[in-house]
Amino acid sequence: MISYSCAEYSFPLLSPAQRFALLKLLGFEYVDIGLFERSAGLQPSQLHAEPGAFIKQLQSDLGSTGLKVADIFLQIGSDPAVSAANDPNLPVRSRNHEMFLLALDVCAALDCKHLTGLPGVWHDRVAEADDLALAVDEAGWRQHAASGAGITYGIEPHIGSICADIAQTRSLLESVPGLTLTLDYGHFVWADIPSDDVHSLLPFASHMHARGGAPARLQTPVGENEIDFESIMRRLRESEYKGFVAIEYVYTDWGQCNRTDNVSETVLLRRLLEGYDSPRN
Repeated sequence: MISYSCAEYSFPLLSPAQRFALLKLLGFEYVDIGLFERSAGLQPSQLHAEPGAFIKQLQSDLGSTGLKVADIFLQIGSDPAVSAANDPNLPVRSRNHEMFLLALDVCAALDCKHLTGLPGVWHDRVAEADDLALAVDEAGWRQHAASGAGITYGIEPHIGSICADIAQTRSLLESVPGLTLTLDYGHFVWADIPSDDVHSLLPFASHMHARGGAPARLQTPVGENEIDFESIMRRLRESEYKGFVAIEYVYTDWGQCNRTDNVSETVLLRRLLEGYDSPRN
């Protein structure tokens, strides 16, 4: 059977402790934690300023619910283009390295074995080859650092990134031995890339994000979803996938992802996936 988690950042209007309590009420045993600059109480800048206090508070908030951590998702800037992994400025990349090592410390403190990051973006006035070379170098550095700490590192291909389609994603994967994916079909289906094409990336997935989606719609209610979750779950089961599937509804005006009832859709999507997660399907 597939293991499920849920993103605490589905509910950003609550405090971290309240988010964890809500996930426990929803029946989850595992949580995905987002270290996002937009996430009150779980900001990378807070971690950087007081690592010990940050980790201690997180341990306390989690301990009150008994939740275990499936993934730490590190987004250092307020936007994917801010402090991107392949930022052309060396001081920015050096600070990114500091933040990445601190995120690995958080993983170790919380007994979390998976860390997610972003692959990088295209930069104005930077040659495409140079952007790609920096992305490869940084992904390799991150993968090596994570592996040395006993943690699996996965990049999430996303809209606007250097991994916005399947060919770009495979190119980066092939350039960095050991690199894996935190795979969200929604970013591809949004661009009108069908689920059947995205299936080719499943062998590289170490973690999965799931929410309703459709062409030109990054997030939809389950009833309007066009991602082929039935086929995804069958393929994961047949390949004896060992990672987590994280229910990852978000609440942000980016991509109009603030038009769903995240509590209800989280419940509905988990029920749908669990229904497919059975040998009889």
